[in-house]
Amino acid sequence: MTRTFRVALSGDFKKADGSPTFPDFDLAPLYAAPGVEAVFLNSQNPLKASQLEDFDALILLAHRFAAESVPKSGRLAVVARFGVGYDSVDVPACTANDIALVITPDGVRRPVAVSILTFMLALTGKMMVKDKLARMGAPGFATRGEHMGVGLVGRTFGSLGVGNIGAETFRLLKPFDMRFIAHDPYADVAVCRDLGIELVSIEDLFARADVLSVSCPLTPETHHIVNAERLSMMKPTSYLINTARGPIVDQVALTKVLQERRIAGAGLDVFEVEPTDPGDPLFALDNIIVAPHALCWTDQCFAGNGAADVKAVLDVQKGLVPRGVVNRAVLEQQGFKAKLERFRTTYG
Repeated sequence: MTRTFRVALSGDFKKADGSPTFPDFDLAPLYAAPGVEAVFLNSQNPLKASQLEDFDALILLAHRFAAESVPKSGRLAVVARFGVGYDSVDVPACTANDIALVITPDGVRRPVAVSILTFMLALTGKMMVKDKLARMGAPGFATRGEHMGVGLVGRTFGSLGVGNIGAETFRLLKPFDMRFIAHDPYADVAVCRDLGIELVSIEDLFARADVLSVSCPLTPETHHIVNAERLSMMKPTSYLINTARGPIVDQVALTKVLQERRIAGAGLDVFEVEPTDPGDPLFALDNIIVAPHALCWTDQCFAGNGAADVKAVLDVQKGLVPRGVVNRAVLEQQGFKAKLERFRTTYG
């Protein structure tokens, strides 16, 4: 009898009442696939190895997959993360156990790029203060000339990172007639050339950008890469946007810079500690716009992430290498190759 290809979904994909956390995540293609059984796990964080012993694949939302989450059976072949951040996953543990870690670059590329534009337009257009003025009636209208916005033609947009999301942001910005600069040691030079991006040093990026967006992954190298020294290089008229990961920015240093009005403002969708502390001095400031790590959350974003994860899992079932593998070294390991070959023979 053919063994069923079993797919686990982390328990946070369901609410306490059993309803889906994100209804736009369409599981129908997974349920309809021949030879596949999908099971929701009990909500434990981090996941326990005992929960995963009899599964071939895991679709993971926000719960952690740690070293102690790796099942001893050796059956698990892929962890498909819902999104592009993977700081909640022990990548070395995955690689050491012949498990591919997959993310969903196609699902988040456009939604996150749009969220960066949303912050930029709201900040430079002084949206928050103008909203307040309109609600004040005549007194607010009388002072509107004191809150002039910033035009974007000829201004410089800078990005710390020109990967999947960074490049998409530049594509969307084309009609704004801005100058483009970026810093990224791993940038695709041909892509940057096609998009009209000037690659610069990190010091030049901070010194020249009128709007500076953080679009790099969180790694040991990028932790606090946006620090007090680099923030001090920015123009007093410039804006910082972070939609990547909170710890990339030294939040204490940023708070001080904003308090002292040494930059014009910031748009933050991510924070060093999440959920945030409502008493954080950052939230007493009037020159920031914040969102709860959810500005890109749209029906299309979550549908796209879900579709990408389902496709990755079903590709593995067929013995194919899925798109979006983070730990590329695993693809050359005999243990992972043997898993794919077994799946290919059974289901392909």
